Amino acid sequence: MTKLVQALLSGIFFTFLLDVFLFAGIKLHYIDYHHIDLYYNILFADHQNIYIFTLFTLLIGFLVTYIKNVKISLTIIGFFFFLVSTTLLIAPIGENVGEIILMQKNIKLKDKRYTYTGDSYYNGRKFITFYDYELKKVIILDKKRLLNP
Repeated sequence: MTKLVQALLSGIFFTFLLDVFLFAGIKLHYIDYHHIDLYYNILFADHQNIYIFTLFTLLIGFLVTYIKNVKISLTIIGFFFFLVSTTLLIAPIGENVGEIILMQKNIKLKDKRYTYTGDSYYNGRKFITFYDYELKKVIILDKKRLLNP
């Protein structure tokens, strides 16, 4: 039982560190690039995928606690950290990952007066940062006023 708790806590800790690098890359190279007014904490909290987090928690916890060969464990975990910390801090890769996770392309949003067609850069708690094809600029839409947010 103690080893199981140790594996779970170790997995949560290391997965959390991987997540910090993931969302730092997205914040630096996608959110800031598109001038979206958003704090890191909100981005981090709102876009956690519990299934992926749980999968990596169990995998890394198992590697750290139950694999007796330290070289194999360190190689795999080091590869994960190298992959996330170095690649996502490169601008084009961080931007592409941000687009994959956050952007919705070619959508239509309506309010009582207008229909907006374009790309949603970020769908936040209260506002949507939206690039309108007709206006050819980024606009901020209030979710309360939209008929289909």
